[in-house]
Amino acid sequence: MNKIEHIGIAVKDLNASIDIYQKLLNTDCYKTELVASEFVNTAFFKTGDNKIELLEATSNDSAIAKFIEKKGEGIHHVAFLVDDILAEMERLHQEGFVLLNESPKKGADNKMVCFVHPKDTNGVLIEICQEIKWI
Repeated sequence: MNKIEHIGIAVKDLNASIDIYQKLLNTDCYKTELVASEFVNTAFFKTGDNKIELLEATSNDSAIAKFIEKKGEGIHHVAFLVDDILAEMERLHQEGFVLLNESPKKGADNKMVCFVHPKDTNGVLIEICQEIKWI
């Protein structure tokens, strides 16, 4: 795992949260994106080498809606950038971690992603992600 790629924060109201984080971080949101497959709207902020991803549910059945219902708004996941997501998924599987997807899936911000079950990581949902390279 190369570095923390971003920290994901579950929010109820994306537009209100964008305003909050623009003031907090003293920077503009550089990108919003709908990830229809995950029923989530996202907004991204960059400060230095660090990124924050805000996540708003677009359906009551989404993982973000369920998270907020159970735990309230707050940190949802920590994402780590990897060079080879398939190799990293295999390594984690061999180490005994439960992966929440059998294969990488398209995520936000031009990434392929896979999640590690929080029961194996002291209650923290871990995302591994790899930049999609266009040929």
